[in-house]
Amino acid sequence: MIESKTSLRTSLDGISGILVTPFDGSDQLVPDRLAPVVDRAIEAGVHVLVANGNTSEFYGLTLPEAERMVHAAAERVRGRVPLLGGVGRSVHDACALARASRKAGAAGVMVHQLTDPFVAPSGVVAYVRRVADAADGLPVVLYLRDDAIGLPVIEALCRIPQVVGVKWASPTPLRLVQAMAQVADRRLAWVCGLAEPWAPPMYAVGARGFTSGLINVRPELSVQIHAALAHGDYTLAMALIGDMAAFEELRTHERNGSNVSVVKAAMQYAGQDCGAVRPPSTWPLPPADLLELKRLVDGWR
Repeated sequence: MIESKTSLRTSLDGISGILVTPFDGSDQLVPDRLAPVVDRAIEAGVHVLVANGNTSEFYGLTLPEAERMVHAAAERVRGRVPLLGGVGRSVHDACALARASRKAGAAGVMVHQLTDPFVAPSGVVAYVRRVADAADGLPVVLYLRDDAIGLPVIEALCRIPQVVGVKWASPTPLRLVQAMAQVADRRLAWVCGLAEPWAPPMYAVGARGFTSGLINVRPELSVQIHAALAHGDYTLAMALIGDMAAFEELRTHERNGSNVSVVKAAMQYAGQDCGAVRPPSTWPLPPADLLELKRLVDGWR
């Protein structure tokens, strides 16, 4: 069942958990391994789950694989929380994934940042409009990593009728304030797209939700951080974020090429194996990084 627009909008003020994509030893999809990850996240209190996000290795999946994963995630979420289907790459791929997400029963689609080397700001608006039309009524969440496209273009994107939220993944909270002010009448959900470490400053200026790859490993910690922010306890939130600082630092290695690798290696070590990551991400982790990660996971236990 597709969640209502109101339900998704409200849930976006919480945690948007980006699910990993499980592979077996032959580098083939094994969606069944997602079930315990989904169950644990929902039981912990994660508000929204996302298939085909960056932590899902979206850019390493073929189009048929991405379509399969949004269906697989929907089957395992079973409407317990809203599910977003990530869409992107060529406009035709994005539209195909939007249609697949709707057919799967997703609550909405998240439009990935564009990686084409010749992205025109005006072209971004045309792209998102076509994806929104293909989604055929599904709410749309924007993923904005490059605020250099300009505030007028960001406003035009935010005024596309199907848009209900913005995942702001630029470390520019003051720019975020400007963008929010321009479209305050739309009452959009603003989501910190830089995960837990950036959640406090983004929350302080009005981005009530945040994204998380940590939910694949420690969903309870993500929920505790969100609860602390919701209660205005920034001291507690920062202390909890400090508890994951070493984990997040490992994810920045190899020019952020260890981002998903550290998550999957931690899951593997903790007994919830979702396989390796695909190139060009780091795999296996360097011995020193793996040793440090094991030390961290042992401490969590």
